[in-house]
Amino acid sequence: MKSFHLQTYLDDIYAHYPEAKRQPVIGLTGNFADGDTRLCNRYYNAVVAAGGTPVIIPPVADSQVIVNTLERLDGLILTGGGDINPLWAGEEPSPRLHSINATRDLAELLTVRLAYNRQIPMLGICRGIQALVTALDGEVDQDIAEARQARRADTRPLVKHSQDADRSEPTHSVQIAEQSELYTIYGTHELAVNSFHHQAVRAAGPRFKVTATAADGVIEAIESSEYKPIMGVQWHPEWLEDSGPALFAWLVGKAQDFAAAKQLHERILTLDTHCDTPMFFPQGIHFDHRDPKILVDMHKMAEGHQSAVIMAAYLPQPKIGETFSSKVPFKVDSPLGYADLIFDKIEDIVRANSRYVSIARTPAELYEDKRKGRRSIMFGIENGLALNHDVANVKHFAQRGVVYITLCHNGDNDICDSARGCNTHNGVSQFGEKVIQEMNRQGIMVDLSHAGEKSFYDALEISSTPIVCSHSNCKALCDVPRNLTDDQLRALAHKGGVAHITLYHGFLRNDGTEASIMDAMNHLNHAISIMGIEHVGLGTDFDGDGGVKGIANSSELINFTLQLMRRRFSERDIERIWGGNWLRVMAQVQLNRC
Repeated sequence: MKSFHLQTYLDDIYAHYPEAKRQPVIGLTGNFADGDTRLCNRYYNAVVAAGGTPVIIPPVADSQVIVNTLERLDGLILTGGGDINPLWAGEEPSPRLHSINATRDLAELLTVRLAYNRQIPMLGICRGIQALVTALDGEVDQDIAEARQARRADTRPLVKHSQDADRSEPTHSVQIAEQSELYTIYGTHELAVNSFHHQAVRAAGPRFKVTATAADGVIEAIESSEYKPIMGVQWHPEWLEDSGPALFAWLVGKAQDFAAAKQLHERILTLDTHCDTPMFFPQGIHFDHRDPKILVDMHKMAEGHQSAVIMAAYLPQPKIGETFSSKVPFKVDSPLGYADLIFDKIEDIVRANSRYVSIARTPAELYEDKRKGRRSIMFGIENGLALNHDVANVKHFAQRGVVYITLCHNGDNDICDSARGCNTHNGVSQFGEKVIQEMNRQGIMVDLSHAGEKSFYDALEISSTPIVCSHSNCKALCDVPRNLTDDQLRALAHKGGVAHITLYHGFLRNDGTEASIMDAMNHLNHAISIMGIEHVGLGTDFDGDGGVKGIANSSELINFTLQLMRRRFSERDIERIWGGNWLRVMAQVQLNRC
């Protein structure tokens, strides 16, 4: 009799290796009543049936507990339960408010916000959909009938939203928006659901779009408007045997993808080749905080599983009649002094957080930092104006650890003409030629983002080492002066260089519509089609007006990996895109150092 012989069960487990295949771990928020954490077995059995491993999350509003829990989760389900205290939304309670759950509210709202920042896939069910919008800037009606009466504009008859029938019995229908993930799951415009609520989402908020409504207009489902795997439904799919399993399968599938992306980021080095975070130094940023003023900080880099970033010392180009000192916020004697001051401040940040972040100057140092569990910052210069019209300063910046110099910015300088300049030199100047040659000798990469087309081709001819474009897009998809033509992309690849797409909306599209991560993927795919996989990468331009829906700051960089995985890029190719191509060029340039 096997039932009560433990060894027979153990023998089955150990009869093969590994003992179990890797399943995504799905957290389920527990309800709280009469001093106990409770959860209907329908929830966790649905997760098991979908191929996930369920864990119940108790309602503990301890940040240490919540963060450590989320670090171990691949997906999150926010389960049903009592009303959310309207004070969390800045509202006073209605007489029709039912029992609230003070023990659960703070714990769950913190969990939602921290999970959102970590890009963890989420499914909110009944109360869970309301927790999503409350935590993420939406609005909830305390009572459907009362809210309808107050608004009076909608004359459609109300549907009964709190059914008396068995929980497994659908009692009303919802209409599903065709351009939605929900429609992709079910392939139908109408779905019969159950209903057990008197509160409902009033407004989905900026992070969500409405994807299903009842006949009376009550919102029944929402999903991310930012291309993230987050969905909320007002019904209880765990009780619906026909349609319910599809939602749990969706969540478990997204969690599986997220787990795979996290594991991939553990194995490979992920490098963003251009951010302008130092531009915010005058505002007194806190790099060790999750600082809302900046898009790159230690928290966001950790949340996005980012290994390294190249921070640029950006120097604005004075116009005729302007002085450089009038263009910058710090009192300095020269452009060189300003660049040095920026690097001093980065070094101060690193010293204060040396356990977690380091300054790297070579590919080997980047990989050493990753092995030791540190993130890396590299130095770049955006605008060769920093050289102060002295070729000898190339060596100075090489000794400081600068890995690239963007020859110009938005305006011609003494090195070359800009894409937005006046053709001062008809390309690279005589001084610029000497600068490029000295950069070759000192092992500093020549960056041609912002350069005019003639400057671009001149630099390709002058440089004895491959050229980079740290943050440039494809002119074939977005016809602006800053982007690269297909011929430029081909010439760059022919010389062994790389072009990294950027997330500045105006370089992704110029038709007046909002750019998104999908546009970034289109530019990447186009660059690959012209140059080949060995010559592309990502330079976000975060804090320099870069950042689009779906990849708005460093915490969302893992979403870029998820898009690459969904397009069936191999791990080797993802590693190339995420910095491998760039580091190949960097190693070649530094090897050339005299």
